[in-house]
Amino acid sequence: MKPFSYERADTPGEAAAAAARIPGAKFIAGGTNLLDLMKLEIETPLHLIDVNGLGLDRIEATDDGGMRIGALVSNTDLAADSRIRRDYAVLARALLAGASGQLRNKATTAGNLLQRTRCPYFYDTNLPCNKRQPGSGCAAREGVSRQHAVLGSSDACIATHPSDMAIAMRLLDARVETVQPDGQVRHIPMTDLHRLPGDTPHIEHVLAPGELITAVTLPKPLGGQHFYYKVRDRASYAFALVSVAAVLQPDGNGRIALGGVAHKPWREEAAEADLPRGADIVAERLLADARTTAHNAFKLTLVRRTLGAVLAQARAGA
Repeated sequence: MKPFSYERADTPGEAAAAAARIPGAKFIAGGTNLLDLMKLEIETPLHLIDVNGLGLDRIEATDDGGMRIGALVSNTDLAADSRIRRDYAVLARALLAGASGQLRNKATTAGNLLQRTRCPYFYDTNLPCNKRQPGSGCAAREGVSRQHAVLGSSDACIATHPSDMAIAMRLLDARVETVQPDGQVRHIPMTDLHRLPGDTPHIEHVLAPGELITAVTLPKPLGGQHFYYKVRDRASYAFALVSVAAVLQPDGNGRIALGGVAHKPWREEAAEADLPRGADIVAERLLADARTTAHNAFKLTLVRRTLGAVLAQARAGA
C-alpha cells in the first residue's frame, strides 16, 4: 500500500470541496472495497477523506410516501429496517444475498453502489485491463470469461457490476442524491448513475470529480410480490452468475431487473409489458442484443430459467 494523507470532513459540502481541491483524493466510509484495492495498488489515492462523521446514517420517510436512505446506512441496518422489509422487500432480500454478515455490517449504501468490478483480470495487475489501465487491452476477452457480461459490453470491457443492492434500487426507480464541490445538490435517477463501458470502461459512473453521494431516495411502495433470486457458484459470499429482481402484481404485470449480466444493473421497461405472456418471451426481448463468449453463453439459458422460476413462484403465491 502506498503512502497517503488523511482527514475527517465535518460536512458533506466540505468533503466534496476537499476531494475536488486535492488531486488523487478519495472518500472512505466502510472501506470494504477501497482498502482491498489499495493493498493491491489498483487504487492509489494520495489522500483519504473520512466521511463517517457526516450524519448520513439515517433512514427516513419522505413527504411523498417514499423513503430516504442516508449514504452511510450500513447494508445490515438497511436490510433489517422494518419499513424496508415491509414495503421494499426486494431491496432487503437483495442486501441479504450479498457478501457476508461481517461485510454487511461495514458496507454502506453509497459504497455498495460504487463498488468496482470483481473481474479477476481487473484484480491481476500482471494482466492488461482497460478498466484498471486505459488502453492496455482486455485480458478477459481471450481468457476465462464465465462470470462476465452478456449484455451492454464492448470490445474494451466485458466486466459485470457486482452489486446486488443496485439491482433492486434500479428496479424500484431509486434516485441518488449528491452534493457537488460548489455545494449544489443534484438528483440522479438510478438508470443514469452507472455507465456502460464503451471505449472508456474506467469511467464507471456519471459523478463529477469530488461529487459525494449523500442519500438514495425511493418512491412510494409498489405493492405486489417481491422476489430476488440469485444464482451463484456457492450458497454464500459469492457474486451472481445471474440474478433476477422482480416486483409482480396479481394480474401478471410488474417489473424485472437483472444482475450478473452487464456492466450496470440491467432493466428494459419495454420487455416488462410481456410479463403476462411468460418468461421465454420476456427473456427473448431482454437478451435480443446479447453478446456471449464460449465460456458464458450458458447465462442466456440461466436468465430464462431463473426468470421462469420467479414467475412460477409468483403464480403459486397468488
